[in-house]
Amino acid sequence: MSYTRFSIARQMDGDNSHVEMKLSADDEEGGETGRPEHLHANMPPRWRSGKNVCFLVIAAVLLLLIGFLIGYLSYRGRMQKASRCLDGSGKCEMSPTASYLAYGGETEEEEEVPGPPVFYWPKLRDLLSDKLSDRHLEDNLRQRANSYSFEAGQSEDETLASEIHDQFASFLLDEVWNDEHYIRLQVKGRSNNRVSILENGEEEELESPDAYVAYSKSGLAVGKPVYVNYGLKADFQRIQSQGVPLNGTIIIFRAGKITLAEKVANAKEAGAVGALMYLDPSDYKMTDVLVPFGHAHLGTGDPFTPGFPSFNHTQFPPVESSGLPRIAVQTISSQAAGKLFRMVDGDECFSDWKSGVMGGCKVMPRSTSNMAVKLSINNVMVDRKILNIFGAIKGSEEPDRYVVIGAQRDSWGPGAAKAGVGTAMLLELARVISEIVKTDGYKPRRSIIFASWSAGDYGAVGATEWLEGYSATLHAKAFTYINLDAAVLGFNHMKISASPLLYTLLERTMKGVKDPTKESGSLYDRVGSDWVKTIVPLGLDNAAFPFLAYSGIPVVSFGFCNKDEEYPFLGTAQDTVENLKMTDKLYALMRAAAEVAGQVALRLTHDHELFLDFERYSEELLAFQEKFLPYNQQVKELGLTLNWLFFARGDFQRATDALRIDIANSDRENRIVRRALNDRIMKVEYDFLSPYLSPKDAPFRHIFFGRGSHTLQSLLENLQLLRTSRSSVDVDMLKEQLALMTWTIKGAANALAGDIWDTDNEF
Repeated sequence: MSYTRFSIARQMDGDNSHVEMKLSADDEEGGETGRPEHLHANMPPRWRSGKNVCFLVIAAVLLLLIGFLIGYLSYRGRMQKASRCLDGSGKCEMSPTASYLAYGGETEEEEEVPGPPVFYWPKLRDLLSDKLSDRHLEDNLRQRANSYSFEAGQSEDETLASEIHDQFASFLLDEVWNDEHYIRLQVKGRSNNRVSILENGEEEELESPDAYVAYSKSGLAVGKPVYVNYGLKADFQRIQSQGVPLNGTIIIFRAGKITLAEKVANAKEAGAVGALMYLDPSDYKMTDVLVPFGHAHLGTGDPFTPGFPSFNHTQFPPVESSGLPRIAVQTISSQAAGKLFRMVDGDECFSDWKSGVMGGCKVMPRSTSNMAVKLSINNVMVDRKILNIFGAIKGSEEPDRYVVIGAQRDSWGPGAAKAGVGTAMLLELARVISEIVKTDGYKPRRSIIFASWSAGDYGAVGATEWLEGYSATLHAKAFTYINLDAAVLGFNHMKISASPLLYTLLERTMKGVKDPTKESGSLYDRVGSDWVKTIVPLGLDNAAFPFLAYSGIPVVSFGFCNKDEEYPFLGTAQDTVENLKMTDKLYALMRAAAEVAGQVALRLTHDHELFLDFERYSEELLAFQEKFLPYNQQVKELGLTLNWLFFARGDFQRATDALRIDIANSDRENRIVRRALNDRIMKVEYDFLSPYLSPKDAPFRHIFFGRGSHTLQSLLENLQLLRTSRSSVDVDMLKEQLALMTWTIKGAANALAGDIWDTDNEF
């Protein structure tokens, strides 16, 4: 007839609640073992005794369950707290017990161990903004103040490289290193190149500037001058439609619209033997005597090692880039161009081609004239060693995934706007982000690499050689490149070049950056609120171009400029800090640009998922499909169809939908699942590189942004020819374009879908 007494009490040290059970007959005083005193006096009726026993048993079971639940919930709460401390996603303090449970070890001290602080995005964004300094940017830019030139591989470039290396080290970055490359550059010879006018057996020097065009054909070139506006393909087609012969001529065009290398390629295709370019006053103010430096290689990297990295141990193949111009090229001043036009006895140029030089422009001399232009090019080839300087902040979860922030360091001339601004911003971002990590305790999930490139003036040589050197791994490691070159060339407009994957992030970022040109008391308007923004295609002269078109890495390149005029000193000997200060609020603009770049980098390394809008390419494909549709009937008449191409686009759309659903249904705390999803997002850009081309023969394989017959734009141009000049269409080539384009897009869809058993086989 013994009974049980339950005692529910919470332990004082915070461990699980427990239940005490004591058998009354064994420890009560005043009775024999198993038999209490006054048995008869205390005996209840028989039926009531059974009911009490049943009640006590039920109560015991319930109390045991309650105790177990309290203990389990207490334990689970401590484990979740410990987990948050471990992965850096929340601010917390772990007790010795929680620390022991989390790390699987013993704790000797009883004091609490603090965990890493919480960094929600608004706090991280504000930290970046608060730490960026106009004064530091100004100090960094002053490195350009006292040197005439930072030509790649020369002493000034090497000295600056050493200083940047030392500054990276002083910021306590996790890794700082150099990459050496051995490249061939074309530089000016012992004497300046000359441009002369030949007429009636006499030669008159027109100009002999200090500037030159790298990779021009050396030697002499003589021909009649012909003015072709900006040197666009449409400009050449227009003048040829007027019956103007271009074989053996010297083409004159003004700067702008497309790169110098593209203009020269168009001139060579038209049969010209030489080309001259000048800065027209209608596009570039205050440039009467300025002569810009440039390069004529239709490509990026060292043109004498196409597709190969120029490391010292590489045995270079005996090949040259097909993008070398093989015609003589020189730049002249608008003053010299005006003098040349005044000496031409010929017809006035088209009304919409009017030049801003004094005296207007003439198309070419009359057929009866014996006037000609002579180019004397003295450029020589040299072998030089260049250095790329790198610094890295390693990620805490995925150190082998990184965003790269880069800027060109070298320049022909002072290069304050072309290279100085970007280099100053690069150093400031490295300093600030490192301080946020080392001092404030922020732990980026992924790594950030800061890169200073050399030989950018010769066509992104340093950046391209690095990409070629690590082409087997970079596309799977680097998920974004942020270009800082020429970030401030004005103050009332913004131009953006970017992968569609970054449109959304860039738009959101700019809405959170202060507009330094507008102030109202202590509050600033936001950049994204009313600043005019223009998305323009990436040019060959942009260091971001090979990242996107060659390596399949998403990129963003942006800069402040003036809406109605170009910065006049870019690439000239007058690209100085003093002239750049004419841009209103220079350092405030640099700070705003650095904040945009820094926010993009931090957001990409802060969130669980990569902030890349993979669904944007569905819209881009749909836009091309709408352009193709009007030619559906003409394609059918050739016995072909566009349906398979459209089906492939549909497959890509379904793959993006599936990935979006997978992300929504995934466990964000599961790092393995999260990494697998991020890998699928990272592959989107790379999968639009055509797999049917050799990167040596066609390095820019991207079907949206590359160059060649494999691109969507080339396919569209061929379809347009079906209406305008059907006889000129190569049907076999069109078949190949349709087949390869279809399977490139289908392959991108399969890769985005994930595992092979998830791909859509109902094509």
